Amino acid sequence: MTQASHTGSEAPSRRERLANRYAAWAARRAKPAGGFSLRPEPRSVGLYARGKQIMAGNIMLAGHLVEAGDSEIWDLAAPDPVFTDEAHGFSWLDDLAALGTSRARERARAWTQSWIRRFGEGSRPGWTPALTGRRVIRWIHHSDFLLEGEASGDEASGDRASAERARFFASLARQSGFLARRAASARPGLARIEALTGQVYAHLSLEEAAPKLAQALAALAKECDERIDRSGAITSRNPEELLEIFTLLGWAVQSLSDAGQPVPAGLAAAIDRVAPCLRALRHSDGGLARFHSGGTGAEGKLDLALAASKVLPPAGHVTLAMGYARLSAARTTVILDVAAPPDGPAAQTAHASTAAFELSSGRRPLIVNCGPGQSAGPEWRLAARATQSHSALSLTGFSSSRFGASSSSLTERAQVSDLHFAGSDGAFVRLSHDGWQAGHGLIATRELQLSPDGRRLNGTDLLSSTTPAARAQFGRMVERSPLGGLPFTIRFHLHPDVDASLDMGGAAVSMQLRSGEIWVFRHDSGADLSLEPSAWLERGRLAPRHAQQIVLMGFAQNYDNRIGWTLAKAQDTPLAIRDLDRDDPAPI
Repeated sequence: MTQASHTGSEAPSRRERLANRYAAWAARRAKPAGGFSLRPEPRSVGLYARGKQIMAGNIMLAGHLVEAGDSEIWDLAAPDPVFTDEAHGFSWLDDLAALGTSRARERARAWTQSWIRRFGEGSRPGWTPALTGRRVIRWIHHSDFLLEGEASGDEASGDRASAERARFFASLARQSGFLARRAASARPGLARIEALTGQVYAHLSLEEAAPKLAQALAALAKECDERIDRSGAITSRNPEELLEIFTLLGWAVQSLSDAGQPVPAGLAAAIDRVAPCLRALRHSDGGLARFHSGGTGAEGKLDLALAASKVLPPAGHVTLAMGYARLSAARTTVILDVAAPPDGPAAQTAHASTAAFELSSGRRPLIVNCGPGQSAGPEWRLAARATQSHSALSLTGFSSSRFGASSSSLTERAQVSDLHFAGSDGAFVRLSHDGWQAGHGLIATRELQLSPDGRRLNGTDLLSSTTPAARAQFGRMVERSPLGGLPFTIRFHLHPDVDASLDMGGAAVSMQLRSGEIWVFRHDSGADLSLEPSAWLERGRLAPRHAQQIVLMGFAQNYDNRIGWTLAKAQDTPLAIRDLDRDDPAPI
């Protein structure tokens, strides 16, 4: 399971480290389990290609590629603490199990047994509640892969296999005891839900562990009630993080059903709330909208989680969820950020993306945001959060929301002052925000209307100054500008697979998707139209992929500056296209 926010990566405080160490020490008294009372299905699915890379000695975790050769993963020099956390979370076990060869099994077994010898006492890395929950889930999911088929050709190998099995269950019991003491103290949100889900798994699966199950389920239901609001949203507004939470809750509910245990009403209600929210954040290609440090999610993961939930999609062509508006018609989906960036702890990873949108046609993304930059280094991490990295309007040099002088948190956050949507004649959304009102006297407004057949998106971007005080501030800023106006840009970042070129003497841009569809961008303003380089950032990639962006550049010179534009399918593009091939390049 790819983590949306690396729940174990935030370094615990000294007090937390001491509490974790004591809990791991106290858990040594846990009675070793003799086996499983319930063995859930291996629901965490890895990548076959990544498994082959690991067997070739190339280990990629947290966006870092380390050449391991024949070394164990625990002997590698970690590039950063997040790499160490992902190693101790056993995400690589998903990939080796996906490969499924006998050599992959032997490597998985050897690295697991080595972890038990080196780290199983609890005084070294890997013993945080979230990481322990993540590790326990994977050990239980892939227990057949780790334990079955041991060599048994002679008495010595049989004794070795029995000893390994005993160590495996003793370590699971100890980690279960640790979670019973520390899961509820994990950081609120995804980290705590991950720890509590691991505790539920352990209590369901291990012999003699069932008496504490009710306590773990009550804590998990309480966390859901506190962190997931009535609409199914979370405070970070990160769609991929919401998917991770939804997946964990789904696993817990499925395991309870497998065991014949009742599902607490709080868990069932949380899933019922989150499923429609995720459906609203889902593009027609099956991936999530990429906002606030979230990626698209692993291919097929969202579909699998939604299918397991059995919650039906909401009706209508306009849906509002977690601060996003979703417009849909026929093959076309548009997802627009219509709220202020999150505050509190989530401001550390929030993006200045208010009024940015993404558009997909069928199974092909067209307009995108640059995406999460966490795995591409600190410079990309900050650049990806700027308004310029999103398909939105920005004043040159100024994001709509801005970082604090001495921190990476968004402290000046654009507030949405007007929001209107309708679906009677196509799907329509209008929003205004005050991101440049204090400094420049300007309110930004964006209107989007998707035609009923999904073949045309009409857009209008407006920079206006409406009050006497705002007009005075705008006038002062214009006087200071040597250009006679305030420069702005409207960016439309294109997916790397889109083939774009200037057309009609530079008055339009033609875009061809790999499905064969052709879209055309036009505008009715005096702004300059150009195609410029862009970047596609994706978690798990070593470097950004080259892409392009459509750029409209103009100057705000009046109290009312309006720019109209359209994205429309070419007239000869058929109503339906058979698009079955998946020729997207694998992550590298």
